[in-house]
Amino acid sequence: MTTSRSSITEAEIIELISKLHALLPEARRRGTHRASSAKLLKETCSYIKSLHREVDDLSDRLSYLISSMDVTTSQAEIIRSLLR
Repeated sequence: MTTSRSSITEAEIIELISKLHALLPEARRRGTHRASSAKLLKETCSYIKSLHREVDDLSDRLSYLISSMDVTTSQAEIIRSLLR
């Protein structure tokens, strides 16, 4: 019989916070683990939002480039196939 856990241990939370710290560029620059968990979570949210903005910007730029390309070029077809 398998049981599912609905709670997470403090040790697991600490490990996840440590992993988040290692992923965030700003936290890595600081190089310390002194930031509170709340601050680290706020930084994570902010970083994710900035990544979303960057993806949106790149998507807009790519759409513009594709729309300005000659639709018959092999390069345009390659790009379209990659976006599918």
